[in-house]
Amino acid sequence: MAPLKLPDFFTLCLWACGGVVLLFILAPLLHMSLNVSPGMLTQTATDAEVLRSIRITLLTALAAALLFSLAAVPFAWFLARRKFPGKGVLLGIIDLPVIIPHSTAGIALLSVLNRESALGRLAETFGFSFIGNPAGIALAMAFVSLPFLINASREGFASVPQRLEKTGLTLGASPWTVFFTISLPLARRSILTGFVMMIARGLSEFGAVIIVAYHPMVMPVLIYERFTSFGLSYARGAAVVFLGVCLVFFIILRLLSGRQYHAQR
Repeated sequence: MAPLKLPDFFTLCLWACGGVVLLFILAPLLHMSLNVSPGMLTQTATDAEVLRSIRITLLTALAAALLFSLAAVPFAWFLARRKFPGKGVLLGIIDLPVIIPHSTAGIALLSVLNRESALGRLAETFGFSFIGNPAGIALAMAFVSLPFLINASREGFASVPQRLEKTGLTLGASPWTVFFTISLPLARRSILTGFVMMIARGLSEFGAVIIVAYHPMVMPVLIYERFTSFGLSYARGAAVVFLGVCLVFFIILRLLSGRQYHAQR
């Protein structure tokens, strides 16, 4: 029987660093969750306003990711494969929504979507308004979360060997066929990761959403409204319920994306 090998000092330091990081993440969440009584949790989980807000939050975040992925994923392939002047500037512009204050993002969106803007007036002719509408919420979510999908997809496409794409082209396949049968399947894991991250960022968005559409309330806005109106104890129940919903939602997404990835191998 081989003697038990004790971890070296460097490995112990790594474990200590990991423990500090995990404690920093988990301690506030656990403390919040443990300070919600079962009665309050049940009452919040069956609250019609909370359930409606959860439904709107999930659906708008998912719709934003699905809709914008139709343009973002092909664009990410273009960024991974093409070299052109000003590409670095373009990549910086793509990352702008991540680095600017999200209240600024909300104001920028509001200036484009309000009823006095060209787009707003066009929507009004069809009896529609982005302000106070789930469509406006979805656009606000997409604005702040789209860089995650583009960057993850771009890295995935960059990891695909170009010789495989060139071989497909020399054998007579069209660029569309090569994209859908070679590039897309091989980059699928990174694309799915970016897709999940885009949804996650959309679910958590507050600053841009509250400016574009305070109503109907998504969960971050509802939690804030309950905190400012009724205090910490009342808001904590909604926060814990939404935390649980997000955990379940992302476990399901991860399982589905993992199955799809292994099915392609």
